[in-house]
Amino acid sequence: MMTTNEESWLSLAVVGKVQVASDIRMFTLAPVTGAADALLPQFTAGAHLTVITPAGIRRNYSLCSAPEDCRRYQIAVKREANGRGGSRSMVDDVAVGAHLMVSTPRNNFMLDRRAKSFVFVAGGIGITPILSMMRHLKAAGTVPFHLYYCTRDSASTAFASDLAIEFPGQFTLHHDGGDATQAFDFWPLFESPTVAHVYCCGPRGLMEAVADMTGHWPSGSIHFESFGIGAAAQAENTAFDVRLRSSGQVIHVAKELSILDALRAAGVSVRSSCESGTCGSCKTGLLVGEADHRDMVLGEDERAGNVMVCVSRAKSPELVLDL
Repeated sequence: MMTTNEESWLSLAVVGKVQVASDIRMFTLAPVTGAADALLPQFTAGAHLTVITPAGIRRNYSLCSAPEDCRRYQIAVKREANGRGGSRSMVDDVAVGAHLMVSTPRNNFMLDRRAKSFVFVAGGIGITPILSMMRHLKAAGTVPFHLYYCTRDSASTAFASDLAIEFPGQFTLHHDGGDATQAFDFWPLFESPTVAHVYCCGPRGLMEAVADMTGHWPSGSIHFESFGIGAAAQAENTAFDVRLRSSGQVIHVAKELSILDALRAAGVSVRSSCESGTCGSCKTGLLVGEADHRDMVLGEDERAGNVMVCVSRAKSPELVLDL
């Protein structure tokens, strides 16, 4: 195990790679030793890993396997044709038998132990952390839950057979065909607050809709995890520069890189965790310039002087950061 930038890393073997939807592959990772009794570090439902892809890009992927099974880690990766290259590198270049550097699990999306019941809302690849949560709750057998899973069509629905086998009667599946007018109507579900805790993971549009409809629910009962901005927004990215206040160093941020990626490449260490704009770990002071805020953390009163460097970008040619 190696430790760098306050993270612990493992070299794991890819022992399985299967297609679970038209554009999604599930990878099974295990200790390189191959010993039957070798165990990986424990994790809790909702946790994620950072993987260094063959292209040298760091990407976070939620664990979808049951936390009770520490013999392996399972993650699912959606191939984003218009993304920044990390998912393409995983899906196209990683085969069974390969070794990957993987961080130990971290959790910014943890189940609240006080909850008396759970409502899960997932969209597309957002099913991954939710599936781990459902497997954990089923093993415990003490708290009721139900999943509402929204996808474009049956071909893009990951883990459909697993859900049918493992959770009969505990999930509702909805296909919208890519038509926003056919989106699932959540208002009857959220109109009257209940004692349930809501966990939502998926595209930004889905999370914003759930956030809007649960604004009157008790504080602390609504939880979100995201996978950053969508491919459409990434396709509109433009390059820009960031300047560091302390040294005056100018770092170029190419359109396919995040500010965080560019800072790392330049040897500048910035604390981070989710890398999807939801946890707040990489909040950085913004001294000069106009940011293109793409996070779900900063309030309007914070945006003028801060930026989440994992997902946000620049509207101005340069941003001066308090680093």
